[in-house]
Amino acid sequence: MKLAVPGRLRLSTVLTAAACLLLAVAAVSVLTAGGKAQRAPQIAKPFTLGLVGDPARQISLSDYAGKPVIINFFGSWCDVCQKETPLLANFYLAHHGQVLIIGIDGKDRTAAALKFLHVKGVTYPVVADLGLALTDAYGAQAGYPQTYFLNARHQIVRHVLGAVTASELNAWAASLRHRTGTG
Repeated sequence: MKLAVPGRLRLSTVLTAAACLLLAVAAVSVLTAGGKAQRAPQIAKPFTLGLVGDPARQISLSDYAGKPVIINFFGSWCDVCQKETPLLANFYLAHHGQVLIIGIDGKDRTAAALKFLHVKGVTYPVVADLGLALTDAYGAQAGYPQTYFLNARHQIVRHVLGAVTASELNAWAASLRHRTGTG
């Protein structure tokens, strides 16, 4: 009779248990990381563009250095934007001074864009991205609307493809109040 067989059985049991433990640790790591590797937020692409209707008046992202900003890519011809833009306009008015928004209008004629902005009650700055260079730089060519939430270091901390909701906007404003101790 060989006594080595039970030893091999114990070794295989220990190896199986160790493999299961490693798999469990790996599964917990994946679940707690949301299934994605954690990486530093991407820095927003800098830009300087002319205001819709007044291209000589330039707006730069650097004008808002040290301040959180919402960047919204849209077009007056976009059906979803027709519904989203008044929400952003009302949010901006309600949080003026606390929340900064820059609209990026693409593929619009100036007259159509100005009419749209007036009808929707937009009072935040809106620049024209006529050549779509900024849209391409942000990877927003997949469709409008797209919204980027930037922290005070202008890192992209959230990206919404499609219409943003009131709850997303309110959560953003609340997070800013929490960070600054206001409200």
